[in-house]
Amino acid sequence: MSLSKILSLIIHASMDTKRTLFSNAIVLFMASILFASCCGIDIINQTHFISDSKNESLISSIGNFKLGFFSPGNSPSRYVGIWFNKVSKQTVVWVANREIPLKKSAGIFKIAADGNLAVVDSKGRTPLWSTNISMPNANSSAKLLPSGNLVLVVKNNSGNSESIVWQSFDYPTDTILPGMRFGLNRETGLNQFLTSWKSSDDPAPGDFSFGLNPNGSPQYFLYRNLTPFWRVGPWNGRSLSGTPDISTGVKSNRPDFSNEAGFLNYSFVSNKQGTYITFYLRNTSVFSSMVLEPTGIVKRVTWREDSQDWALFWLEPDGSCDVYANCGSYSICNFNNAIKCSCLPGFEPLSPHDWHTCVEKRKFQCGKGAGEGFLKIANVKIPDATRTRAYTNLSLKECEMECLRSCNCSGYASLDINNEGQGCLAWYGELNDMQQYTDEGQDFHLRVEAGELAAYAKNSSKSSTATNWIVRVIVLFAIALLLLFVSIYLHSRKKRARKGHLEKRRRCELLSLDPENRMSNSEDLTSAHECEENLNITFYDLGTIRAATDNFSSERKLGEGGFGPVYKGKLSNGKEVAIKRLSKSSEQGIDEFKNEVLLIAKLQHRNLVKLLGCCIEAEEKMLIYEYMPNKSLDYLIFDQSRKASLEWEKRFEIIMGIARGILYLHQDSRLRIIHRDLKTSNVLLDEEMNAKISDFGTARIFCGNQNQANTNRVVGTFGYMSPEYALDGLFSVKSDVFSFGVLLLEIISGRKNIGFFKEDLSSNLIRYTWNLWKDGNALEMMDLSIRQSCPSSEVLRCIHVGLLCVQDCAANRPTMSEIIFMLSTDTTLPSPTQPTFSITRSQNDPSFPAIDTSSSVNQVTISLVDAR
Repeated sequence: MSLSKILSLIIHASMDTKRTLFSNAIVLFMASILFASCCGIDIINQTHFISDSKNESLISSIGNFKLGFFSPGNSPSRYVGIWFNKVSKQTVVWVANREIPLKKSAGIFKIAADGNLAVVDSKGRTPLWSTNISMPNANSSAKLLPSGNLVLVVKNNSGNSESIVWQSFDYPTDTILPGMRFGLNRETGLNQFLTSWKSSDDPAPGDFSFGLNPNGSPQYFLYRNLTPFWRVGPWNGRSLSGTPDISTGVKSNRPDFSNEAGFLNYSFVSNKQGTYITFYLRNTSVFSSMVLEPTGIVKRVTWREDSQDWALFWLEPDGSCDVYANCGSYSICNFNNAIKCSCLPGFEPLSPHDWHTCVEKRKFQCGKGAGEGFLKIANVKIPDATRTRAYTNLSLKECEMECLRSCNCSGYASLDINNEGQGCLAWYGELNDMQQYTDEGQDFHLRVEAGELAAYAKNSSKSSTATNWIVRVIVLFAIALLLLFVSIYLHSRKKRARKGHLEKRRRCELLSLDPENRMSNSEDLTSAHECEENLNITFYDLGTIRAATDNFSSERKLGEGGFGPVYKGKLSNGKEVAIKRLSKSSEQGIDEFKNEVLLIAKLQHRNLVKLLGCCIEAEEKMLIYEYMPNKSLDYLIFDQSRKASLEWEKRFEIIMGIARGILYLHQDSRLRIIHRDLKTSNVLLDEEMNAKISDFGTARIFCGNQNQANTNRVVGTFGYMSPEYALDGLFSVKSDVFSFGVLLLEIISGRKNIGFFKEDLSSNLIRYTWNLWKDGNALEMMDLSIRQSCPSSEVLRCIHVGLLCVQDCAANRPTMSEIIFMLSTDTTLPSPTQPTFSITRSQNDPSFPAIDTSSSVNQVTISLVDAR
């Protein structure tokens, strides 16, 4: 029965005039509890609190944020925090008791007697953390807003209105969220600072802090143990000096940063009320934040659903030039120069060995008629503005005259680069922390003495004349060189074109599919040009592959299968790859090679192994994949010593990863794919133990509304085949579901389906699991290495789903979307029927159709066992 129906019945019952007032109140109270448990609660008040032992939490009204108890990383300590609720990687954005954690899951987050929010242990002793503000009265409550802001509100004495007396946005930890004002509130005197975690396992305040310095022209400083480490600002009308320009989203010498201007609104406010920055997202469904890492890195990240990870948009500091005053006073740092530090015009190093101390070349003569002036230094991060004075009503020319009146004035710059005719900023005293960019930043006008100004003008004139002659010579030489190259190009173009056409034709002829594996006619490759366009794959030359594998040395060999040997390679860019080399004697391998190149190149999913390219040259045919450092699932799960490293949490993540990959093949990809050979050896594990399905050599494509196909050539691996496929050659998405069910039971038990009992070849893992299931002892099939640490209810649900997947009748098996739903939610599952299929008959039995097992090393026997 649906939630709406239940609520309707309960409310209708409460309206019954025959009921007492007391019973009506009870019924309505039950309705409110049911609604809260289904839809989430975002409020704490005097009667409702959060208990860690009961795994309770708050969820904001649209579900974007969650507040509750958590343990960071590998720490056993418990903290109250707020994190993104719809992000698969738990990412904490605020912590309450970051300095005083709870030692076990016995904490409570509540409204204390004085009206403050507090974290206490189960005994209710002195709070570990409290909002600790003076309350006008204790009639308060707390709410988690959709923005991720936790607010404490107090109702007035009449109860008609309420006001916010405290909010988490005013006391950030290490994260700035969209909509948060970050800076100085001049009315309350509150200056917000981010403080890094000590480590990923410890949210206590670390070595780094980041916040506003309001002295002079307001700037943001990153401090390391109270010492300036990086500076950004002041605001120049478009962005904070030293950060990406909001109009372009990128600093010119940082081409690796992505353009974020398309979805970000970024503002800076400075007035009598306060000085702060705020950023807003134009697409509110995107999750983004600014984070101060424990290492002292400030970065902007956004969650990407396609990669299920945080994407980096920019980070600072990003090099030695970003470190505060790295080159010393009166110097400038250039990220693109081999020698990054140089003295400003009019200054020189103290000695050839001391480039970090710049001194005046000539003694500065200050006074009327002395002839000093200003040199414009373009595209810079302007100096530290702590000792500056803003002239909001002066033009740049008026600012120049104002600066000349004071001997202590070092230079000036525009207040607003969007309107340089109005307002300027003048520096008084030392100049520190300047950086040179290629075409970003802004102009700074440096004050120099008369001799330096004259020398600069003379050098500029000589340089201009010399440059003109050099340009003329270069142009003439370039024209001659161009004519030479054009003649060589025209001479060789026909030869190269013919060679390239023949190479494309050879590749396409090799990759043309046989009728068994042919794609739709619309995708048939009919010409060399169309073939290259449709393949959409990188072709590597043989020399590159030989260099990557040390000429296929035995030390590089990872293993060998029916396809041929597999090598670990390292490309010239440092990327590690796995290279499958087709054995010259493998006829089956040629068909698999064709199928895999044309198929997997069209598939992109985080749970499918990525095909980087192929090599077809001379007699060699090779597939180049991303390298999986943790090998295949069977390497770990069936080894007594290695399986212990796979705890239940990781095994469940692997199960869900395999399920998502198969769902993509069956339903979400542009093509509808039946894998036909799902098994533990075809599930690879990356460096983070994420599951990736591999080996698409035997996969088939379904077109349109096709649901089932038949073949006379059964390919795959015994123990994972569905009955209808092994016996009749019928395959469908439900064939892969059967294989997934076997995989699921093997992951839980740590045992193979085939050869499960060496002393009894008539039994297998499926039959063994069923017998335990019907007797109510299903957990006995679980791997001993995880039996003490895993949640029994979750394991039972997985076993239940596994038995549903291996039912004899394909129609009774769930689809992959249903499987993911059943694994992810606490829903009622249908009862499985007794499976009858097992792999036991001798391989010499001639009564079954021929089955291709060239890619399998498992037992080659099959039979149908009668169930009694």
